[in-house]
Amino acid sequence: MKLLVPAALLIVLSASQAANAQDLSAGERSFNKCRACHQVGETAKNGVGPELNGLFGRHTGAVEGYSYSAANKGANITWDEATFAEYIKDPKGKIPGTKMVFAGIKNEKEVADLTAFLKQFGKDGKKM
Repeated sequence: MKLLVPAALLIVLSASQAANAQDLSAGERSFNKCRACHQVGETAKNGVGPELNGLFGRHTGAVEGYSYSAANKGANITWDEATFAEYIKDPKGKIPGTKMVFAGIKNEKEVADLTAFLKQFGKDGKKM
């Protein structure tokens, strides 16, 4: 009987973690909102917005060949999960003067899924 309680607890905890885990396919669907301006993957190029390969750990204004706003260049931000979450909820609120015209994604689960999707892509566009 004593062995059943820890096993049952482990199952409940695992199910809870799975419910909170990021959903890559949902993140990819969310990225459809970004595709008009941004690309990811091995063939990604700058468009209206910079390509997003290797976003996390990258400094603002750092994609070669993309013409950033002065606000973005001077933001002095290194992208991490928390900073990206703040930014994607309200880009103009996080970096006033950015040329990114996007209403934002307010839903925290959707932001987490989008983050997980973007984190798959290394600087070279290959999935890590």
